[in-house]
Amino acid sequence: MARIGVETTLSDVKEALTEMGHHVVDLRGAEDAAYCDCCVISGQDKDVMGVMEAEIAGAVINAQGMNTEDVCNVVNQKVV
Repeated sequence: MARIGVETTLSDVKEALTEMGHHVVDLRGAEDAAYCDCCVISGQDKDVMGVMEAEIAGAVINAQGMNTEDVCNVVNQKVV
């Protein structure tokens, strides 16, 4: 499956994506996003780690206002 970077505060999203078979990595900084197919951020501070400025091939998903299921659905749509 896809390599998904997930902000560390979104532990429920990390768990759900892992159960779906995705390779999930913690996003601690922009360098963690470099090899991800998609990144999920909490939206608390949209660029707290420089992820929005990072050179990544995939989408950056702002999870603010979404539940875990919604985030997983968006991720799956983006990495197909």
